Amino acid sequence: MKKIEIVAVGRLKEDFFVFAAEEYIKRLGRFCDVKTVELSEVGGKAKESEAILAAVKNRRFWLLDIAGEQLDSESFAALLDKECQGGLAVFVIGGSEGVNEKVLEAAARRISFGKFTYPHRLMRVMLLEQVYRAMTIIEGMPYHK
Repeated sequence: MKKIEIVAVGRLKEDFFVFAAEEYIKRLGRFCDVKTVELSEVGGKAKESEAILAAVKNRRFWLLDIAGEQLDSESFAALLDKECQGGLAVFVIGGSEGVNEKVLEAAARRISFGKFTYPHRLMRVMLLEQVYRAMTIIEGMPYHK
């Protein structure tokens, strides 16, 4: 079974974000195991970036970054399918101040969901939805349309 890990600065506090994230994780259960690692928002960009690098433990990861590559859903699905062949796909969502150069340089891929700025808590829900959409594309299910 495919494995997805999301390393995110901050925890989901608002009930509507928690509910939405839990719903997508539940839906994803038929395709993959999803693990979320929540890191403390205390300490600013430098400390958060150190915590991110410690959490990913020298593994490949994809960073959600406004300056990253923009993909359509089909391209994202194809890349995710390939990444999961290695056993695990790791995504990183930085905090409200972003991440430092060490994290940017360590990322195997930087992905953007567009030029808009989104709250990092909402970004987690959006990522989960796109991972779910990608899994339905991979499996040839009708959700995508």
